[in-house]
Amino acid sequence: MGYREVYQEWLDNAYFDEATKEELKSIAGNEKEIEERFYTELEFGTAGLRGVIGAGTNRMNIYTVRKATQGLANYILGIGNQEKGVAIAYDSRRMSPEFATEAALCLNANGIKAYVFESLRPTPELSYAVRKLGATAGINITASHNPPEYNGYKVYWEDGAQITPPHDSGIMGEVKKVTDYNTVKTMDLEEAKAKGLYQVIGSEIDDTYIEELKKLVWNQEAIDAMQKEIKIVYTPLHGTGNIPVRRVLKELGFEHVYVVKEQELPDGEFPTVSYPNPEAEEAFALGLKLAKEINADLILATDPDADRLGVYVKDGQTGEYHTLTGNMSGCLIGDYVISQRKEKEGLPADGALVKSIVTTNMADAIAKHYGIELVEVLTGFKYIGQKILQFETEGKGTYLFGLEESYGCLPGTYARDKDAVVASMVLCEAAAYYKAKGKTLWDAMIDMYEKYGYYKDDVKSITLKGKEGLEKIQKILESLRQEAPKEIGVYPVVSVRDYKADTIRYLEDGTTKPIGLPSSNVLYYDLTDDAWVCVRPSGTEPKVKFYYGVKGSSLTDAQEKSEALGKAVLALVEEMM
Repeated sequence: MGYREVYQEWLDNAYFDEATKEELKSIAGNEKEIEERFYTELEFGTAGLRGVIGAGTNRMNIYTVRKATQGLANYILGIGNQEKGVAIAYDSRRMSPEFATEAALCLNANGIKAYVFESLRPTPELSYAVRKLGATAGINITASHNPPEYNGYKVYWEDGAQITPPHDSGIMGEVKKVTDYNTVKTMDLEEAKAKGLYQVIGSEIDDTYIEELKKLVWNQEAIDAMQKEIKIVYTPLHGTGNIPVRRVLKELGFEHVYVVKEQELPDGEFPTVSYPNPEAEEAFALGLKLAKEINADLILATDPDADRLGVYVKDGQTGEYHTLTGNMSGCLIGDYVISQRKEKEGLPADGALVKSIVTTNMADAIAKHYGIELVEVLTGFKYIGQKILQFETEGKGTYLFGLEESYGCLPGTYARDKDAVVASMVLCEAAAYYKAKGKTLWDAMIDMYEKYGYYKDDVKSITLKGKEGLEKIQKILESLRQEAPKEIGVYPVVSVRDYKADTIRYLEDGTTKPIGLPSSNVLYYDLTDDAWVCVRPSGTEPKVKFYYGVKGSSLTDAQEKSEALGKAVLALVEEMM
């Protein structure tokens, strides 16, 4: 059927409720809107579902959530893992509780128990809960840092990481097989509870999760010494981080944690920001105002599902607050964790630092300094989680730290996804540790630049919405794949990594060799002077992203080189648009 016929089917079919039909009737005269909502099914990809909330096959609604869950249920039943159940969490977005309930009841109707959090919880706690409960899978209803009109549906497997091969393709295949919404199962909530299929979880998981975080503290004595001196400003950006972040900091002894009141309570409209992204400068406007009023040492911001952490730190000499990118904060936390483990326990011979391919080369320098292995994985923290599982399964490799440039890291193995709650905790501990030595976190960052090199990394994103936008994104990737640039800005291209073809091609002699990672639609250019550029479509938003990095002789030099390379990257894209 064409999109028009599918639209009419939703209006005529008794399966769809009246509220849905009224919404669809309201767009009856808007052909483009009808096409956008019905020209395709909302794709269940390797990251699950993510899309604009609304009626239609290409939107997030209770029907597309049920359909995805029916596919997941069919997969679980097919491999005989239904007895272990599925853990479900959700964030503060519009319709998140409703979507979580619909997912649970679909599982219940298929005979699969659902462990549903009593109220909103962070993504990393869901990752932890899957393993703690011994569940076969997990579902998290969140669209992370997307604008308010979005919501999403992430699937985790029994190891606590988001789904990876072979389960991702297996689940996607089952979801695609569900073509008739009328065949999707559901049941009454009270009946599901009476049969023991719908189980509410809460504080018992919260308590053990927080205890796991506290086990990762290296210098409680530094916290005890500085707990009255450190001033911390924190904003959960209307999301899930408020309770766990404040709880763990309080239990460790930090006495001066100031929460941005305007952004404290959960609110899916995110009224104080255009979108709740801790990478964005606007997310810190209220936090910076408060920090200046109380003379805070650092400002923390977590995104709505509390897996990403944004940071500003105070320069003790100038009084200025500097932003730390995800690369900077990740390296600062990682260097602290690894250095303290080395000092107090020694490092294992098979210790490893794991990073994504678009993460700063400073991570490589840190690994080299400590004599540990640097492991690169594809973009997406699930691949870092997969690497932890591999280390455990094979008995080779000891995970020390993992990070990705998109403001996410994980210093332990209790969870298998990035965790802004623990990142907040460790960064505050590090602030206390350095303050006891007469240093700020900014001083510690400058020390790292002096030791490892002045690395500067950035990303440019081009948003191309709708059907035409997706086609343009694919055109850009294919154009670059067919004819690689010989130079980008002032930097000659040394080699081209095509992760889709699994090849590294060296431009000087034309030789190639395999990369050895799973296939992914990503191109990476190694440039001279430790510079690089990477191109990939976003897995969660209608964007194509251009990551790039340089190494300078000073902060100013690195900044100038980064700005020049960024302009060159955009010029390259404009030629293909």
